[in-house]
Amino acid sequence: MVIGGLTKLTLLDYPGLVAATVFFTGCELRCPFCHNRPLVLPQGEPTLEPRAVLDFLERRRGRLDGVCLSGGEPTLQPGLPDLIREIRALGFSVKLDTNGSRPQVLRDLLDQGLLDYVAMDIKNAPDRYAETCGGVDILPQARESAALLLEGRVPYEFRTTVCRPFHDPQAMARIGQWLRGADRYFLQPFADSGDLVGSGVEPMEPEGLAALLAAVRPYIPTAAIRGA
Repeated sequence: MVIGGLTKLTLLDYPGLVAATVFFTGCELRCPFCHNRPLVLPQGEPTLEPRAVLDFLERRRGRLDGVCLSGGEPTLQPGLPDLIREIRALGFSVKLDTNGSRPQVLRDLLDQGLLDYVAMDIKNAPDRYAETCGGVDILPQARESAALLLEGRVPYEFRTTVCRPFHDPQAMARIGQWLRGADRYFLQPFADSGDLVGSGVEPMEPEGLAALLAAVRPYIPTAAIRGA
């Protein structure tokens, strides 16, 4: 298990809870707009042992409410269920951030009651999925994972990082049709971290973001823009 970083306090990553965020190294996707290049394409950066994370959480019992597992892609990590069990045994709620590429892992975690909240990245409309993922086709897996969450077994959200040239109102309408009736769906404006996985992407202007949101809302009326 490779842990690439730890945010010791966040009020943003876990809705409604004071949390810490654990960042896992490694991802099979190469989304050009991804701002976590050191996690997706690690080059010998220092990592944390799971025991160090658990020791930190032990000291924060009563001060933190939850733990976000993010990345990278956490479901690629061997031993993830065991780590979650240890985190939950300390009294923390657990939120998983995932790209949906490993639906069987997600299903197993849900079946075992190990997750309290799931946030799944929806990269784009189905016909543009592989393009948006840097040429990696995970659409069948993403569809299966999204269907699992739409069953409503735990609170969840879908979210799409939007940027030019990948996202337009037509694509957003197709996403809305796919996820029709979702409890929560957020558009997250792309921001250039200066250390992206790829290149050739640009942020959306406010008018463009509004047009994307308008295209989704006929299908997901609660859709909103986060972080604008």
